[in-house]
Amino acid sequence: MDPKAETPQTGADISPRKRLSRRASIIGALVAVLALAGTGWLAWRLTHPSADPASTAAGPGGPGGQAGRRNAPATTVGVATAERSSIPVILEALGTVTPQATVKVRPQVSGVMEKVLFKEGQMVRAGDLLATIDPRQFEMALMQATGQRQRDEAQLDSARVTLQRFKTLLEQDSIARQEVDTQAALVKQLEGTVVVDKAAEGMARLNLAYTRVVAPVSGRVGLRTVDVGNVVSSSDANGIALITQLSPIDVVFAIPQDQAGELQQNAGGGIAMKVSALDRTRSATLDTGVFSSLDNQVDTTTGTVKAKARFANNQLALFPSQFVNVQLLVKTIENAVVVPVTALRHGSTGDYVYVVNGAERTVSLRPVQRGQATIDKVIISSGLQAGERVITEGADRLKDGAKIVLPGDQPGGAGAGAGGGAGGGAGGKRQRPGATGTAPAPSGSASASAAADAPADYASSPRRRRPASQAEGS
Repeated sequence: MDPKAETPQTGADISPRKRLSRRASIIGALVAVLALAGTGWLAWRLTHPSADPASTAAGPGGPGGQAGRRNAPATTVGVATAERSSIPVILEALGTVTPQATVKVRPQVSGVMEKVLFKEGQMVRAGDLLATIDPRQFEMALMQATGQRQRDEAQLDSARVTLQRFKTLLEQDSIARQEVDTQAALVKQLEGTVVVDKAAEGMARLNLAYTRVVAPVSGRVGLRTVDVGNVVSSSDANGIALITQLSPIDVVFAIPQDQAGELQQNAGGGIAMKVSALDRTRSATLDTGVFSSLDNQVDTTTGTVKAKARFANNQLALFPSQFVNVQLLVKTIENAVVVPVTALRHGSTGDYVYVVNGAERTVSLRPVQRGQATIDKVIISSGLQAGERVITEGADRLKDGAKIVLPGDQPGGAGAGAGGGAGGGAGGKRQRPGATGTAPAPSGSASASAAADAPADYASSPRRRRPASQAEGS
């Protein structure tokens, strides 16, 4: 085969391939540019929905058609009505239950424990007998002190009789005055001795009384720390029993220093502020009391002031050293405009809410000023009137003037919204005239509505109008 004859054929094959490769590159670049432009347009369209009613109505469905409604979709939201109500201003804190009195009962005299008359955990009253100590040695000491007093009193009586006799003799000038003065001094000495004897007798009687250990305060007795037969004394560290007063009982908690002035004014003005003690989970109220007092200085490490509330604790629900959640009712704001907390939003210019514009199914952005708040309600100090409806759910997707769908509206939004086509009010479904198994229109208005919603080519087609005429003839 001649190589020269093959050369032109090879060159002819290579040239079209180069042209095809260049053309494919150009087409691929154009397709990439078009795809990039389409993606950008779609992103802009999704982030900047058209709100122009004219552009919406110019869609394929005509005025009020489904295509126009799809171009400006309404947002389903939740609403609430601003109302006037009384809002309590509650200060919450963590408190510790503190008994008014905690007494460690120790014996006043040393001796052998003879009886223990209380049970562990028993409620006792002030003056109840708790235990007794062997009293015999104290009885002997009392007898000794009594005998000493009686002897000195007898000597005092004898000295007084002698002094009276000496005074009579002095009047008769039968005795020297020095003897009279000496006898008078002896009488005074014996009088002092009798006073000392009476004090010793009283101390002995008091020590004998201390052998009966009684409760100094009312409360609950703790666990027993000593048994019968042990020698006890006033120097024992554990004592005989520990009594804690449970009713009434106090709760100590810390409040911010900014609230101290208002609480002090309320307490000084005689205003009884209600305090509630809740359990750890805040699900149950253990007891209700009143605010008692404030500390006299601010804790510089925490910037708080200690406060105390007093509870009757009749049900014994509060236990000493227990941690509780405290709710202090500082005051109550009467007749305030309140909305749910979820309705209030915060922007760069301040707080605002979305207000529903009557029956237009649109919203307006309204700047407001907030006040005190509770768990689920917040006071609107200005910018909102009672009776106006605000958006509570779905506000993240709204802007000023946006369309909305309320929870009571029908699905589809057109029939229940701003006056869409009649087809949406019929459930959003059209039935083909003359279709098999389809009932005829019950009224002329329904037929006119169906004809108005039908496309132009469908209504003008003789072939498609024939089933309708047959249905009318039948």
